[in-house]
Order: sequence, then structure tokens, then C-alpha cells
Amino acid sequence: MTTFAAVMMNLLTQHDTASAIFILALVIASGLYLGKFKVKGISLGTTWILFMGILLGHLGLRLNPVMLSFIKDFGLILFVFAIGLQVGPGFFHSFRKDGLSMNMLAVALVLLAVVTTYIIHIISGENLGIMTGIMSGAVTNTPGLGAAQQTLSDATMASAEVADAASGIASAYAVAYPMGVLGAIAVLLLSKWLFKVNLEKEKELASSSDDEEGNAFRLACKVENPALFGKTVHDIVGDENADHLVITRMMRGSKVFFPDLDLPLKEGDKLLIITDVQHKDKVRIIFGEDYPVDMDEWRPTGTELVSRRLSVTHNSITGKSLRKLDIRRKYGVTVARILRAGVDLQADADLILQVGDSLKVVGSEDGIARLAKLVGNEPESLHKPNLIPIFMGIALGVVLGMVPIHFPSMPQPLKLGLAGGPLIVAILLGHFGPKLRITTYTALSANLMIREIGISLFMAAVGLGAGKTFVSSLVGGGYMWVLYGAVITLLPMIVVALVARYMFKMDFFKVCGLLSGGTTDPALLSFSEQLFGSGRIAVNYATVYPLTMFLRVVAAQVLIMIML
Repeated sequence: MTTFAAVMMNLLTQHDTASAIFILALVIASGLYLGKFKVKGISLGTTWILFMGILLGHLGLRLNPVMLSFIKDFGLILFVFAIGLQVGPGFFHSFRKDGLSMNMLAVALVLLAVVTTYIIHIISGENLGIMTGIMSGAVTNTPGLGAAQQTLSDATMASAEVADAASGIASAYAVAYPMGVLGAIAVLLLSKWLFKVNLEKEKELASSSDDEEGNAFRLACKVENPALFGKTVHDIVGDENADHLVITRMMRGSKVFFPDLDLPLKEGDKLLIITDVQHKDKVRIIFGEDYPVDMDEWRPTGTELVSRRLSVTHNSITGKSLRKLDIRRKYGVTVARILRAGVDLQADADLILQVGDSLKVVGSEDGIARLAKLVGNEPESLHKPNLIPIFMGIALGVVLGMVPIHFPSMPQPLKLGLAGGPLIVAILLGHFGPKLRITTYTALSANLMIREIGISLFMAAVGLGAGKTFVSSLVGGGYMWVLYGAVITLLPMIVVALVARYMFKMDFFKVCGLLSGGTTDPALLSFSEQLFGSGRIAVNYATVYPLTMFLRVVAAQVLIMIML
């Protein structure tokens, strides 16, 4: 027992590698355990690691400063790089169509938070670095905290000053974070009351856009043109017509089947054709007059509906929407749900697909098999680790983060730092990698593992560093940080919610997704989905999340640069 006590004492007091690993593991394990507990369905999750680090740091546990700095920076890099790889494939596509207005509102949400933070700084006289930490906590954005601390470490200040400023920012973040979670939930509940939302009517309004068939036009024709006899489907359709004319089924006698492209047509064959409104007259000229479509008549002979999971593994599918692929009409298959990065998404017609998506489909065995060839469906290829792009990407991200960006009005150049640089490189790799034949996809479990390890190391290191001064900061006026954080949380969200609803006429589920993604708050996403029961919220969350995450990181750096 004496030996065990001596070992424990050494681990808690020595500043060597074994001591650092033991303390970090203790902080992370205890924080993750506390994160499992929920109050009315709400949990602070991994933020408990930060609070446990602050507690143990306050009680006197210390790590070697150099080792603590390395752990914090490396954990941050792993975290933001995993996020970048996840959001990269859909980053640029999120600016199209309806996503453009949503992203502009998300930009407004970020700018309003920055402006509110700066105004409070001017009025109250509170240190702008502290206000940056409050802002990051108020919008529950951990990478913003990391970016602020990294920018400080790059500044031309004494190491002691940097350490004190960084711990103050972390303390402010920790104080403001709980109100950031609760305040965001309060805004959603207030919005539901203020907008007098009837959830059933909102669901009808939201689903009406899903049921629109756009310009698609379905017709059935009988082959009576002698010029077509003996011609194959490919001969008739051709590459030039492939985008606006698809023969989805053929009826020969009493047999209904999916036509092979090389199958010669015979007189009397009946074809079920999908075209667009602009080309329907052209189709009638080629095949002859159409007749009413009865889909029961066109059910493939002897087929039964089955349910399957298909994995998108072909790079060519990335960037295409369900509407453009027109899966239901071309293959007789319905996409019911889409699993992406752990989020179960509704199969919205305008949802952009990307490599790694898992499609839950319902249809005939033959139709599903044909769809599987289109999307790839080779899940084993997604499970292979691709470490070279990851570590090369991190190396490039560090280089990019250290490149100085000069602005005339700033006393020293801006750097993207160890948060912004790897994040940008990861987004670019995630988007352009497949097009350049660079395999950047990481399995969901691998991505989550990298991300969770990274954020856990970062939170533990930040907490241990901030614990020394946390209580003294709180007693010495830090209680006002809660009020400042509440204003930064509530004011921008309320303004953007009102604009989205009354100016852009967005349905309530879009507003919920916009606010959840605009605050990069997965807890708010989970809460709103459970309370309001709509998978569309996650679709809209994913639309604005990538740009918002990037802007939150840059905004924190800009505020620190202004302070310096």
C-alpha cells in the first residue's frame, strides 16, 4: 500500500511524461463520464472535460508548460482537421440555390456576434481577449477558443503574458458555455411561441417542396415507328439525349422489366419514359403519341419490394442531388433516409450526395442492384485507412497557418494559425480530393475517433492551464461574463430568426437548422430534432455548418489581432 501511495504521489506531483499522461487520462475519463448525465435531455458533453481540468488545475495539478502547449495544439489540429474532412465534400455545394440565402443568414449570425462582442468591450471596458473567450463560449464554438489561444501564442508577447491571457480566455469560455447551450434552446422555444408555430402545418409546408416533381415528365409510348424497329435503346437515347430522356421500363407482351441498353426494340414494345417538360414533344415525335400511365401496370413482373443499405463510393456521385439523379423514376427505387457522419438525414430532393453517404433504399431487387452499380456500394473501400493524405494535409495546414497575411490597418500580420490552416486544407482536400483522385474519405468511426481524441486532449490541456486562475478571475468580476455571454447568445439568434421567418419566409424547421448550424451546436440540433420531430432540421444544419465553422475560427483570430 505504501508503494502504491508513493507511485500515486509521484504521478500527481512530478512533471515528467508519465505524470502528464496519467493526469490527462484522469481528466478526460472523469469528464467524459460526467458528460453522460443529462438534465431534461440536455448535456454539456465533452465540455465537462474542460471543467474537470479547471477543477484539478485549481487543486494544484500541473503539467510541464512545454508539454501542455504541445498537447493542446496537437489536439486542436486533430479536431479541426477531422471536422474539415467531414464538411469538405459539401462545403461549396452548400452555397447553391436555397443554401445561398441560408449561408448568408449564417454569416449575419457570425457578424452580429462579433459586433455585439466588440460593443460590449467598448461599453464595459472588458479586455477584448476575455470577450473573445466569452463569445466562443456563448456560441459553443471550441475551435474559436483554440484559434484565439493560438493567435495569442504567435504574438510577440512574453511567454508569461501569453500564458496568463490564454488562461483568462479559457476561463471566460468555460463561464459562458453553459449559458450558450441553455440560451440557444431558449431562443428556439421563444421562436416557436412568437411565430405561433403549428408543427403539423409546418411539416406539410416543408414536405410540399419534397413532393414537387420539378420539370420531370413521365409518359408511356408504344413503339410504332418503323425507323425504331431493331434499334437498341442506346441507339435511340444516345449520349446527347442521356440527360433528358431515360427509358426506365419496357413492356413486351405481358412481361415488364428494366431494359438493357443493348436490347433491340420490336414493334409493339411499350416504353415508360422520363424526360423533362422542354423535351416531351420531341419524345412524342420519336416514339409516337403517348397514353396515360398506370404505375400498377408497370410493376416489374414477379418482383417484391425489399429494403437495403447502399454506400456511395463512386466519386462521380459527389455533388449530385437526389433530384438530379432521379432515382425513383429511373430505377423504381425510393431513397428513404441518408446516414451521413452519424446524422440520419431525411431524403430531401435537393440534398447533395457525397462519398461515404449510406442510403437506405426500398425497391425491387433488380432496381436496387442497378442503383448499387451507379453509387458504387463497395463499403469495404471506405474502411481502409488513408493516412498519407491526412498527415500530408496536416503538414500543409501547419505551413498555411504560419503564412503571414498583411492588412494595412493591423499592427502585425494575421495568421490562420494551427486552427485555421489545417481546417482550410482539410476542407479543400475533402472537396477537391475525390476530383483529383486523392482518397480523403475516412470512415465515420475513424473520423469520430480522431475528432474525439483531439477535442478531449485540447479540452483537458486548456482546463488544466486555466484552473490556476479560474476562481480568482470569476470572483474578480468574472460573474459579469455570464451576462455578457447571454447577450452574445440571444441577441444575434433572435434577430436572425426574425429575418429568416418574416423576410425569407423560411419554415420553422429551416430556422431551427439555421440556428443550430449557425452556432455549430450539435446539442441544439439534437434537442430540436427530439422536440419538434423533423429530420429536415439536420439537412439545414449541414447546409450552414461548414461556412459557419470556418468563420467562427477566423472571427476569433481577428478579435485577438485587434486586441494586440
